[in-house]
Amino acid sequence: MKQHYQVIIVGSGVTGSALTYLLAQYSSIDNIAVLDKYDSIAKVNSDAKYNSQTLHSGDIETNYNLEKAQQVYKASDLVRQYAIKQENAKEIIFQNSKMILGVGETEVEAIKKRHTVFGESFPYMKLMDEQDIAQIESNVTKHRNQPIAALGTESDYCAVNFGNLARSFIKNANTAKKRIDVLLNHKVFDTKRMKKGYQLSVKTPTGNITFTADFVVFSTGAYSLTYAKYLGYGHNYGLLCVAGSFYFGKQTLNGKVYTIQNDKLPFAAVHGDPDICLEGQTRFGPTALILPQLERYRHDTYLDYFKVLGLDKHAIKALWKLAKEKDIRNYIMRNFAYEIPVIGRRLFAREVQKIIPSIKANELKPAKGFGGLRPQIIDKDKEELVLGEAHIGTDEGLIFNITPSPGASTCLHNALADADKVCEYLHASFDKAGFKQSLE
Repeated sequence: MKQHYQVIIVGSGVTGSALTYLLAQYSSIDNIAVLDKYDSIAKVNSDAKYNSQTLHSGDIETNYNLEKAQQVYKASDLVRQYAIKQENAKEIIFQNSKMILGVGETEVEAIKKRHTVFGESFPYMKLMDEQDIAQIESNVTKHRNQPIAALGTESDYCAVNFGNLARSFIKNANTAKKRIDVLLNHKVFDTKRMKKGYQLSVKTPTGNITFTADFVVFSTGAYSLTYAKYLGYGHNYGLLCVAGSFYFGKQTLNGKVYTIQNDKLPFAAVHGDPDICLEGQTRFGPTALILPQLERYRHDTYLDYFKVLGLDKHAIKALWKLAKEKDIRNYIMRNFAYEIPVIGRRLFAREVQKIIPSIKANELKPAKGFGGLRPQIIDKDKEELVLGEAHIGTDEGLIFNITPSPGASTCLHNALADADKVCEYLHASFDKAGFKQSLE
């Protein structure tokens, strides 16, 4: 027996759940199914263990220019406004201090210059000298023999449990007087085009089921590219999966302390912040390790990775371009070294000492089971790595969300764009103004 829905969303992380919420509450679409292969909502990259727990607002990300930072702030502010209005807001979003730290004369000047350029758009981010920093993060200033400066604020909504955010979206979607079915332990293993819509073959604990839908949205991280290629899209893309790992230390920071990013590196600089799930623990990272898998800590995804890798001469040329860059090459080698027992911890401690000079290697321990995996797209036509968002849209009732940018922070902003496309295709109405009004 086939079950039909107007919209099927595959994946229940913040990307898929945000779209579910918007369509359920603010569109004229009457029936939606969310399919997820796991036994609970947001069990992969949206789980608090598998991401940086940061609401990226463009203010502490030094790889953004002013225009990009303003765009990211506006997009992430939707999550902030939504979260603080929820009954369980204290389980979703958290207030902390945060700052970008500059160490040494060159970085101090960079901080001052950034304040000049960004100050009007981000007035809450104050220029801090060593004494100001000490008032907020005393361990950052102790035993310091280099000049430091920072841009920061003593309090801001800057940490998010994205798993709880996804669960909130689903909970609120279910209050709509519509058919909203969230089906866990449902793995999509085949998708076929029909004359009208799509047919999905789904594996469940009780056997295989067939679903049909007028519109299908795949929000399954790296697996979205697998589905896209199966349906004839994205063959010009290869895939590089970068795993981020963390180290735990005792509670040495009160809030988030980010460092200045190297413009030549497409990876985040090391930062430290209190873990929102483990009281008394400060999390440092991320490291960046290229792994041949589609989901972190899931060894059964290795084979799937090589199926979607798309390795050919164009992908190899793109990777060779990266390898030829000295900074990138050294960074990759250094991050491989971080994985070596004993030696890795000592090497990583040097990175952390930029934030906390007094910290010792024996005070750090690998955060086992923490850290996620970010799929980075290789554009084989241009023979280059695509930074930021990876998304494949079509005019045939299909959307593939691979990597949101910057991470889950813009999930509602991206979901608004997807909702517009879904409703336009299905000739349904979408009350964007009503959603915006709900945040006021």
